[in-house]
Amino acid sequence: MSKIDLSYAMRTVPRYTSYPTAPHFHDGLTADTYAQWLESLGADDSLSLYLHVPYCREICHYCGCHTKATRKDAPLVAYAKTLREEIDLVAGHLSKAGPVRHIHWGGGTPSLLPASELRAIAEELKSRFRFSDAIEHAIELDPRNVTAELARTLAEIGINRASLGVQDFDLTVQKAIGRVQPFELVAKAVADLRTAGLTELNFDLMYGLPEQTSQTILDTISKTLELNPGRIALFGYAHVPWMRKHQTLMDESRLPNAAERLEMADLARTTLQQAGYIPIGLDHFARPDDSMAIHLANGTLRRNFQGYTTDQGEQLIGFGVSSIGRLTQGYVQNLPDVGNWKRQIEAGNLPVSKGLALSTDDLVRGRIIEQLMTEYRCDVAAACAAHDVCTSTLSGSFDTLSELVENGLVELSPSGSGDFLVTITEAGTPYVRLAAAAFDAYLQDSLSSGKARHSTAV
Repeated sequence: MSKIDLSYAMRTVPRYTSYPTAPHFHDGLTADTYAQWLESLGADDSLSLYLHVPYCREICHYCGCHTKATRKDAPLVAYAKTLREEIDLVAGHLSKAGPVRHIHWGGGTPSLLPASELRAIAEELKSRFRFSDAIEHAIELDPRNVTAELARTLAEIGINRASLGVQDFDLTVQKAIGRVQPFELVAKAVADLRTAGLTELNFDLMYGLPEQTSQTILDTISKTLELNPGRIALFGYAHVPWMRKHQTLMDESRLPNAAERLEMADLARTTLQQAGYIPIGLDHFARPDDSMAIHLANGTLRRNFQGYTTDQGEQLIGFGVSSIGRLTQGYVQNLPDVGNWKRQIEAGNLPVSKGLALSTDDLVRGRIIEQLMTEYRCDVAAACAAHDVCTSTLSGSFDTLSELVENGLVELSPSGSGDFLVTITEAGTPYVRLAAAAFDAYLQDSLSSGKARHSTAV
């Protein structure tokens, strides 16, 4: 492994599930502005809905999500009631909007909501929105909480895709991360879901966890292949104890180093491809007949706060604490604490915490970054032309990119008005976030000012 590889693997950059990234949102964006944005949507603006449920039975040591632990159902029931009220409040500003094409429940563990509350929220959505005939309705699940009864309830309310948080099947690793779930438990969860008719399954796996080795990664992938999910997300663990204090429960000395992380990522990628999975961007894999592989092939793959997605909704609306929406005009994030979020909704106010109105420069750079992250290539001249922007405004980005070009990780080739076709080489694919970062106009300021700290590139 070269010193260049290690140097790049150790650099810290955003994951680019949005651009600009969330640390640059500000509290100058108000609920009144959000209301205006919602009311401007028309019948041609299809919708994507995200529902955030910030509760788990216990917090896993590695978790980077906005969630908290509860052993009781009362907070869940109260939260579900307010969530329905928020849905009603937001829908009141959307009388002219188009159909819903995608719904995603995240958290936390959204399936902890009692069955009656899951049904009530689903009914609220159906009564307030028009659903597309081809809607994808997805939910994130903790395998430890999946039962045959829950699976039937999910199918009953229209959910047709489930994502299981597996992470690693090795018992030593599971103990180190505070999430013990034997293979047999996950296999039963998969069987219960498929019996209920939920056959579109994703597995979330992780590399870079404490006690992991190349062998544990191979064993985990072998067991994953036995269960044959249509999609696999292979995330690099982001160690950010300055943001998530519970990560200090893990022994940092047992975390793989940069070289070991890179080896694990390469080994997993090779093994999954040999098993017939199509690599999707930075960290996803899909069976050739899965819709994600199909969207990649036809150039319609997207990237948002859930990572790589087939979601084609033009407008993303977030519900629940800390959830983020993305409309044509910009980003909006809800209040992060349940108490203030609840009080604003009960007062009839949209529970906005912060956001960001997108400039033309943001739109151009965001388009370039998304294309690099999804397709590993971008015609920068075309992206600029789409927004009537001169390519010269990106000269600094190409200067930054030159180092990656010199080291064979990125290629530039002619594209209409010059050498503006940016292509990530095969050697450069693990470092695509670094290429994307070259077009991030906010990054240097955030690093120098301490506004944001990021995880390593691999």
